[in-house]
Amino acid sequence: MTDQIPVIAVDGPSGSGKGVVASYLSTQYEYHLLDSGALYRLVGLAARRQGLVLENRPDQEALGDIAQHLDVTFAPTNDPENPLAMTLNGERVESEVRTDEAGVDASLVAAVPSVRDGLFELQQSFRQSPGLVADGRDMGTVIFPEADVKIFLTASAEARAERRYNQLKHKDIGVSLHDLFQSIHARDERDRTREVSPLRPADDAFVIDSTDMDIEEVLNQVQAIVTERLG
Repeated sequence: MTDQIPVIAVDGPSGSGKGVVASYLSTQYEYHLLDSGALYRLVGLAARRQGLVLENRPDQEALGDIAQHLDVTFAPTNDPENPLAMTLNGERVESEVRTDEAGVDASLVAAVPSVRDGLFELQQSFRQSPGLVADGRDMGTVIFPEADVKIFLTASAEARAERRYNQLKHKDIGVSLHDLFQSIHARDERDRTREVSPLRPADDAFVIDSTDMDIEEVLNQVQAIVTERLG
């Protein structure tokens, strides 16, 4: 029975380090991996490819249909710079999905009820033996409220913008730190105030603020929590 398959839910805002943590746990425990935020980015990408407009009253029926029939795969890479390989209809698309524009599109489609409904069963289908690490914004509150371990990663918007800035700078991608901060701040506001599945930690989640932590400190703290709960 799927309800006996363990789930580790890792939630939090954009840039909090969820992807690296989820990829690490997936590798450590040899669990399946779900990046639900990537699903919304993939819906946005598929919608753009179909010529849909996502701003100002998007076509909810068309977006819901895309979400219901999304053909995706995920695989951990163990690369902190690009922790997840992903395909859409058999095509590798992580470079397109990880752009800031794709992140904005994800936030737009995530506010559409038909998209969230269309992705609900797809997300739950990732729960397969021996276990699942689910990375997102509502994994521990909506999709897997019975998860064995719930972790909520957060950090200040300033810290998350600086991390993203350094990541893009390392890749020789020109970007403004101020613009990144504004984009992250605006997305946080949309995610926290949307009517459907707003971003918040589950009541029984372990909350980790990584503002003043490096990734090794975060991984060590997460590992201690998971070991205590799962062994």
